[in-house]
Order: sequence, then structure tokens, then C-alpha cells
Amino acid sequence: MKKLRDSDIRLLLIDKLKDEYSNEKNTRIVNEMGILHGQSRVDVAVIDGILHGFEIKSESDTLERLPLQMANYNKVFDRMTIVTQRKFLEEVKSIIPKWWGIWLVTKYKGKYNIRQIRKGRLNKKVDPKSLSHLLWKDEAIHLLKEKGLHKGYLGKPRKVLYRRLVESIEKPELQFMINEQLKLRKDWKVVL
Repeated sequence: MKKLRDSDIRLLLIDKLKDEYSNEKNTRIVNEMGILHGQSRVDVAVIDGILHGFEIKSESDTLERLPLQMANYNKVFDRMTIVTQRKFLEEVKSIIPKWWGIWLVTKYKGKYNIRQIRKGRLNKKVDPKSLSHLLWKDEAIHLLKEKGLHKGYLGKPRKVLYRRLVESIEKPELQFMINEQLKLRKDWKVVL
């Protein structure tokens, strides 16, 4: 029997998410979302009221990169779900934090589907600085202008803009603002 690859599971996952969010006009499903300026790339992200990342580990994969990916994802995503196959289920359970969700790819009557094993919870430790790094420079400037915090900052490097956002805006409001800004972005692989 042929092993499933990441790309096979990605198609299943995206179909499931499209079904789930099809009536949500203000939701974006993004393929291959880079975080921390490219240090990691989550397989699929849902940008809704929260940022929800989905990491795929097919039986063709290894779990070698998972600890580093985990450390990066934990800084940015409000929720994380790993989508895996039985081969990795027990090992994944022992590696990932308890707040992560687990979805299992199974085959029933010749058809693959995804079922939830663990729902997961909200991440209480999102790092505002890391989160701000999701913004492009012009987006960071836009948010600063929106709050009247841009004076003397328009020509500054990205890092300075991020620091200004983080130091000037409370974390819940900043999370909301970044979320809304990301939903407006046009130049990435949006699935929905």
C-alpha cells in the first residue's frame, strides 16, 4: 500500500477546513505560512478570531524538526493542531504540549479521513514580539498610524516598529489588530 505524503494529507486537511469555515466570510485559510521571518513555516494556518496553525506529519516524514517547529509555533499561534498518522501518534503525544490538538488520518472502507483525537486549548503564552514579526513593514506602519503611534517612526527599521507596537499596545488588542491585518493581506497562498 502506498504511503501518504504531506501533500496528500494537506488536501484532506484543506477540504475539511473549507467545509468547516465555508460560511465564515472573514476567515482566511493560508497554505505554508511563514513565521519568525522564515525560521519556520506552518503547513496550514486558519486566521479567524484567533491564529490556528496545523502541522502535518505523514508516515513519509520524520519527527526530527518537530521540537524546533514546536518552539517557534508556540510563540505565535493561539491554537496548534498536529495532523498525523498512526505511525507517529504515540510519539507525537509524548512530544507536543498538552494544549496542542491532535487529528489522526485514518482509512475506512478505502477512503481517508481526518478525525479529532484531542481538541487542544488556547495557548496562554503567545509572545507579542514574535507575533509582531508576522507583519510586513508597511503593515506595522499601518497599525502604528491607526493608533497614532507613528510620529518619528516611519523611516525606522522593522525591528524598531515591532518594538513600538509591543511596548505601546496591550497584548489582547495587539493580537486582534495583527489578526485583522493578516486577514487583509493579498500576497500569499490563501486557500479560502
